[in-house]
Amino acid sequence: MDILTCEKIRKVYGSGSNQVVALDGIDLSVRKGEFVAILGASGSGKSTLLHILGSVDKPTSGKVSIDGTDLSKLNQTQAAIFRRRKVGLVYQFYNLIPTLTVRKNILMPLALDKKKPNQEYFDKIVSSLGISDKLEALPNQLSGGGQQRVAIARSLVYRPALLLADEPTGNLDQKNSKEVVDMLKLSNRNLEQTILLITHDEKIALEAERIITVEDGRIISDERRR
Repeated sequence: MDILTCEKIRKVYGSGSNQVVALDGIDLSVRKGEFVAILGASGSGKSTLLHILGSVDKPTSGKVSIDGTDLSKLNQTQAAIFRRRKVGLVYQFYNLIPTLTVRKNILMPLALDKKKPNQEYFDKIVSSLGISDKLEALPNQLSGGGQQRVAIARSLVYRPALLLADEPTGNLDQKNSKEVVDMLKLSNRNLEQTILLITHDEKIALEAERIITVEDGRIISDERRR
C-alpha cells in the first residue's frame, strides 16, 4: 500500500529571466513501512520537496497525496492540522520548547488537539528511544543527541502516516549522528513507521533501505538496497 504518491510535481520560483525551477516533474511513491532516504547536494531541490510533502508549501503544478488525502485541496488551516496529525517532522534544529519538560514537549501535538495519549504507545516510544528516565528534565539538560531523540518522540506520538526527517544529524557529532539514525531505524522496525530521510550525506543515506537521489530538481536514481 502506498502511503505517499507524488505525480509530476513541479515547483517554480520567480518569473521570466529570474525564474528558478526547484522541482521539475517529480514522480514518487512510498509504501507504508518503508525507510527511504532522499539524497542530494545543497540546491538539488530536496528541501523544497520536503516542504511540499510536509504541506508547508504547495507545488506550482502536480499532485501530492498522503494517506489518501490530496494536499492541494487543503487550505492553510487544514494543512496545518493535517501536518500536525499525519506528518511527523524532525529538523536539524530540535525546535523544543525550553520551558517545558521532555514529557510535555513530546505530548505537545496531542495537547494542541486536547487529546490524551495512549499510555502504552507513549511508553513504547520513550522506551525505544532510551529517554524513559529523562521525561521530567528540561531540554537544556540533555545533550544534542538527547534533544533529537525527544524531537523524534514528539514526531511519533500522533502515530503519523509519514515521518519526514530533514538533515536530522546535521547539528550533531559523529557519535550522536549514528545514535539518531539508529533511533530512526528502530522506529521504522519496531513501530512500523514510514520514514523519509532528507540528507546530503551519502553515509547517512546508506542506512536506509531505499535511496532516491535528486539533482537539479529531478530524480536521477531510485535504488532499493534490500
